[in-house]
Amino acid sequence: MMQHAYIPILGFAAFSGTGKTTLLAQIIPLLKQQGLRIALIKHSHHNFQIDQPGKDSFRLREAGATPVMLISSHRRAIITEFASVQEPKLDDQLKLFDQAELDLILVEGFKSEAFPKIELHRAIMNKPLLYPNDPNIIAIASDTQLLTPDRISQLDINQPNMIVEFILKQFLRLK
Repeated sequence: MMQHAYIPILGFAAFSGTGKTTLLAQIIPLLKQQGLRIALIKHSHHNFQIDQPGKDSFRLREAGATPVMLISSHRRAIITEFASVQEPKLDDQLKLFDQAELDLILVEGFKSEAFPKIELHRAIMNKPLLYPNDPNIIAIASDTQLLTPDRISQLDINQPNMIVEFILKQFLRLK
């Protein structure tokens, strides 16, 4: 499990195109309505750029500054270049994540790491289920009824309120 998770951490694992981001964008406001302070860590398999070519921060980072902090009255971003290209480990990232003012960290991706997850599944995608090879999956949100072990809760992927209720009652044990 995650040594550097000081608050509950819950992942959303699925194949690309299943709708992880769309579902998270629906459930985060519902969790916030319950008074929870929510953070999100998203794993990207792409060489993303948070700053854009031609901008001062991009030029300074390209010149070799690392980390680079962008800050305004609205937000802060810290961009750090990794010395070697390798897949990041979630627990290493949690060490750098200020958890003091949070109630829950949601994670999109990192599906091969060991921490509690909700698997997302859409029958039309014709992809295999992840839970048989991942004992950390505690629920499956799907658009179809599945035959699963009793230890795995079944949720409707198209019912964000149902997923929020599961998170509150079963995962966080708040209600």
